[in-house]
Amino acid sequence: MDTFKYFKPQDIQEAFDIIQQEGESVRFLAGGTDLLVRLKSRHIVPDAVVDLKAIDDLNLGIRIDGQEVMIGSLTTFSKISTDPIILEQFPALADAASEVGSVQIRNRATIGGNICNASPAADSLPPLFIYDAKVKLMKKDSSRIIPIDSFLLGPGKTALAEGELLAGIVIPIPASDQAASFTRLTRRRGADLATINICCQVFRGGQTRFAVGAAAPVPFIVEDPSGLLSDPSGDPAAKRAIVEELMQAASPISDVRASKEYRQAMVVNLALRALDNAMHTLGGQA
Repeated sequence: MDTFKYFKPQDIQEAFDIIQQEGESVRFLAGGTDLLVRLKSRHIVPDAVVDLKAIDDLNLGIRIDGQEVMIGSLTTFSKISTDPIILEQFPALADAASEVGSVQIRNRATIGGNICNASPAADSLPPLFIYDAKVKLMKKDSSRIIPIDSFLLGPGKTALAEGELLAGIVIPIPASDQAASFTRLTRRRGADLATINICCQVFRGGQTRFAVGAAAPVPFIVEDPSGLLSDPSGDPAAKRAIVEELMQAASPISDVRASKEYRQAMVVNLALRALDNAMHTLGGQA
């Protein structure tokens, strides 16, 4: 591993001062589950690493604020997977968080780091897309909130400006007449990224939405407004035909996890599984 300067600011203003002082070749350490691997492999060679873990403004946990839920960017996946607010309001996000890596990884990995890593296969992203999440970005003298689908620009690329940090995630509390389900396909649980991951949201008697990961440069959403997919008595063959048409939006690649042909075939099966699970959850709601 190459040498670099290490900083651990105690508040966010100190962090911004360090960022301004050190310039562009700065990497941020949140949980470190991605960064440390890249440092050891020399995939990245920064001049400085800024450890964010002591900054209270980024570690505000999970709380309800009016009709929205706020999640601090340093919140771990272990916390997200078990938090009562997330379990009640965003169960698909809790399910996705419980699938991230191993227990040891979930105890360290943060949702902010996962988002900023911008992997097309990140398990947190399909639920965040489905729940219409936004990200709060902060600079030394300003802040902004943008939709998460505008934040992700491509594999490893985000809309973070120079000198900007992701402070948190803002998610509107969903309507009561909907349910969402997350599912994923992977070669080995706890030891690999998703080959495909999907979150499905069904509105009672109405729209059905799918957010699909690992099947395009960034996750994407497709929608069926017809109401057929959300009809419990709908014809299974007709539902499959609709899902097959929707999943034509996928543009997977071949890599070490799967061929693009396999992904293209499995994205339909996984979408149908997520649809079935969401319908089952919706049917069980009061």
